[in-house]
Amino acid sequence: MLSREDALAIYRAGPETVVRTLCELSRQVDILQAEVKRLRQRIQTLEDQRAKNSRNSSKPPSSDGFHKPSPRSLREKSERKPGGQPGHPGDTLRMTAHPDRIEAHRVLECERCHRALANRPPEEVERRQVYEAPSKPLVVIEHQAERKRCPCGHLNKAAFPPGVNAPAQYGPGVKARAVYLSQYQLLPYERTCEALGDLFGCGMSEGGLGNLIADCSDRLEGTVREIRQHILRAPVAHFDETGARVEQRRQWLHVASTGRATYYEVHPRRGTEALDHIGLLPQFRGRAIHDFLSAYLKYECAHGLCNAHHLRQLIFLHEQHGQAWAQRMIACLLQIKRAVDQARETSDRLPEPVQRDFEARYQQVLEAGYAENPLPASEALGARKRGRPKKTPSRNLLERLDERRKEVLAFLYDFRVPFDNNLAERDLRMMKLQQKVSGLFRSPEGAHAFCRIRSYLSTARKNALDGLEALDRVWAGHPFVPALNTS
Repeated sequence: MLSREDALAIYRAGPETVVRTLCELSRQVDILQAEVKRLRQRIQTLEDQRAKNSRNSSKPPSSDGFHKPSPRSLREKSERKPGGQPGHPGDTLRMTAHPDRIEAHRVLECERCHRALANRPPEEVERRQVYEAPSKPLVVIEHQAERKRCPCGHLNKAAFPPGVNAPAQYGPGVKARAVYLSQYQLLPYERTCEALGDLFGCGMSEGGLGNLIADCSDRLEGTVREIRQHILRAPVAHFDETGARVEQRRQWLHVASTGRATYYEVHPRRGTEALDHIGLLPQFRGRAIHDFLSAYLKYECAHGLCNAHHLRQLIFLHEQHGQAWAQRMIACLLQIKRAVDQARETSDRLPEPVQRDFEARYQQVLEAGYAENPLPASEALGARKRGRPKKTPSRNLLERLDERRKEVLAFLYDFRVPFDNNLAERDLRMMKLQQKVSGLFRSPEGAHAFCRIRSYLSTARKNALDGLEALDRVWAGHPFVPALNTS
């Protein structure tokens, strides 16, 4: 900082010295202002990163640590009471008409006078049933095939049943349960083998379990092809991806799903290369629901964007950046969703005047957003620098909601289109749980077998077939296949 004496000395030195000093000071001020601007942007970036959580971004809940965000659900309070709703079948344990075993508890004498009643017929029998798990050890079935020599000299051998190939082997029931515990309940190999010993009294090695899983995957090759065809013919399908580790390397686990079918595949890449290799989106002609990953938008099918992602981004912009338009857009999208949900009960579309009214409200919110986030003066006047200009997160989201409004509001025009991509995200949830339990896939073959088996099991569950029964059908030779004409 200049002192008064220094300033006077510069003044007395003449005009040239004053001008030179002022120019130097101006240059230093410009440098400091640029540094302040850079630091402010850096601070804002770090504050934004710190403020992001599972509620206002795409970060998973597991990343929140011990400091969970306060729950602020955007759902309105329902008039329904807690618990099962009317028409729900329920899971109450009921008595069966054909118990496997009956234990009679007889009255032998009178409690008061001690008279013998053993031979007296009962007036009434009260029934109570206890459902109990079967106890170990396993049932061992021995197959004996005769050999008989004919007087003509030919030795005749009886055939063993199909699948009975070794002196000692596990039956279809044990195989189904082993794969069920590992691939459906996500137990690691070691714990799966331990559970098989504890529950059924059968010792199985981890190598043997791996062979069963590989065999199950091979048996499902044709079935999974049918599942792919089901998804290709669906009017609406969901697509998403998440990271997965295979042999210590990060790869990507992709999912394509409908309400009746699920298909998983692992690929080293995330974008177009992976989607082309998987081969579903290049052939798909329905409407693909997904997030704003640019690779999805390159395909010729119709598209629908996940509004759950938009809501989280809007929450962040409103709470962290004070963007008033973001709160209005949240209210607008949720009001459209509420109107669609109510109309869906009695109709297959909203009346056109209602659609136009919602479109006008959507446009008003966008205009308010543009007014709140104008372009820099230099860019607005056309004096753009080389390269793509940097835009704020608010401006980027505004332009996406504007330029992609047909994809954002697809659920407004077609009731088959959901508001969000939650179906695909739910289908990925168990895959992420597997990664948390086991950490990684040890080999690409194990990853692909897991994806094929989980594709089958998820599809079976969506069609009201439990996982164990679905695997029993695999080993019986007739796995479940979803009907191709359903969505």
